[in-house]
Amino acid sequence: MPVEPHQAYQRPAIEFKSVTLTMPVLNIADTDLGVITEQLKIKLKQAPEFFRNSPLLVDLHEIRAEQEQLDLGALISAIQDLGLLPVGIRGATEQQKKTALQQHMAVLPDHRGSGNKPAPALKPEVPKEELSVTEKTQLITQPIRSGQRIYAKKDLIVLAQVSAGAEIMAEGNIHIYGTLRGRALAGVQGDSEARIFCADLQAELISIAGHYRISEDLQQADRGRPVQIHLQDQALIINPI
Repeated sequence: MPVEPHQAYQRPAIEFKSVTLTMPVLNIADTDLGVITEQLKIKLKQAPEFFRNSPLLVDLHEIRAEQEQLDLGALISAIQDLGLLPVGIRGATEQQKKTALQQHMAVLPDHRGSGNKPAPALKPEVPKEELSVTEKTQLITQPIRSGQRIYAKKDLIVLAQVSAGAEIMAEGNIHIYGTLRGRALAGVQGDSEARIFCADLQAELISIAGHYRISEDLQQADRGRPVQIHLQDQALIINPI
């Protein structure tokens, strides 16, 4: 008896999975498209590789009373022209939601009134299936090579160097007992109390709860020495250990 074509495949060709994702959030605080574009260009120049081809969530909560003055379609086009990929919007008016859907962007629920903590202004995209992820404090004894990405849901402890081009992320604190030449992002889910401890700071980028500095922003006096990094008044503070 011949087998029907659909019976020949025992394994499904597709599968929906629930995955935790974080990505940069662009908080809009002005309706002047020229001002927004110029300031965004400055940010992108500070860390071009960090933002290159990055998905972006556009948040309009801060201009709620003035949203009708913002041309959302023009804003989306301007963001795309700068090499970013706006994939969703939140805090929008009904008309802006329609515009977003016409631009094939997702419309996220307005969650800020529910008591949830607002997302930080900057977060990297973290698809779990592409990273080394652990649910507990992670201890790494081997050097982290360029191109490697490590994500810890609690604290991350590295007993070796973090090479240039490597990226380590933790929802809690990061401890590095070797040289940090790559990128280190602590408190990536918004924990502003997280800290970075480093025996030899030569980083490409450091970040806590979405607030970051790139290599060019580091003082020469902070380089090549043991430091601890914490967040104070929305700014990263680097102190010697």
